[in-house]
Amino acid sequence: MEYKPLSGREFPRFSAIKTFFRLPYVSLEADYEVGIFGIPYDGGVSYRPGARFAPTKLREVSALGRGFHMTRAENFFENLKVADIGDCPTVPIDQGQTYERIEKFVTEILNHNKRFLAVGGDHSTTLPVLRALRKKYGKPLAFIHFDAHLDTYPAAWGCEYHHGAFARHAVEEGLVDPKKMVQIGIRGPLAGGDDLNFVRANGIRVITVDDVRNQPLNEFLRTLPVFDDTPTYISYDIDNLDPSCAPGTGTPVPGGLTTYEVQRIFRALKIPNLVGGDVVEISPPFDHGDITALAGMDALFEMLHLFPKNK
Repeated sequence: MEYKPLSGREFPRFSAIKTFFRLPYVSLEADYEVGIFGIPYDGGVSYRPGARFAPTKLREVSALGRGFHMTRAENFFENLKVADIGDCPTVPIDQGQTYERIEKFVTEILNHNKRFLAVGGDHSTTLPVLRALRKKYGKPLAFIHFDAHLDTYPAAWGCEYHHGAFARHAVEEGLVDPKKMVQIGIRGPLAGGDDLNFVRANGIRVITVDDVRNQPLNEFLRTLPVFDDTPTYISYDIDNLDPSCAPGTGTPVPGGLTTYEVQRIFRALKIPNLVGGDVVEISPPFDHGDITALAGMDALFEMLHLFPKNK
């Protein structure tokens, strides 16, 4: 199969059946290299719901996506076989069953030796994805986490598993290596100073918006870590962006990064072994003019150019 998008010069971009980047929709066992799939679930949110609708919305707006990266002078349509592989089954009223289905779905992808990008869904959905990856690779992953929030918070209302606790569980379960973990875009306010105890105790590098802004951007980019051959995962919470760039999210926080700053950060990352990633926490019902969804599409575009070629 030829993994090329439907041409916008033959079929206008507002037409045709919607798939991610207008790419072919294929089965999990097809001969693609990177699969994009949806996780339509938002049962782990603590404030505004709606992220269950993000996979559908991202398919729609990604009709505007193109493949050629002007800065890199590369085209992911040419360098990778990328396909839409559908949505992961979920149970909207049962988080336990949803976690089981996500882990099973991702495990099947990995059994076919594929790499992937997931479109959530709230951030709690990243945990079962990481569980499947940890079993596949047999060791903790390096982890790049874009977010406004640390997501290492304690249980809420007696519930351990929610979108603000997935990173804590990922470290505690040995799914990611905290010494090879970086969080980007973090900012306050916090419920209390003790919210920082977990990241400090585990040696997680936290990059705040102040860290980005208190120096010229080019100087900041030189401080980013260089990753080794450890299997690496990127989890991109759209609320790392300022609400002016991404209003359609569950827990917006003023004072965030801009879409341009994020583009530059992606382009500066050195990741020899990216095995997967996700974009989460886009809530279309709270979006305006699809600007949040478009920012999510752009993050997918940048990540697709970080995958190793022909691995």
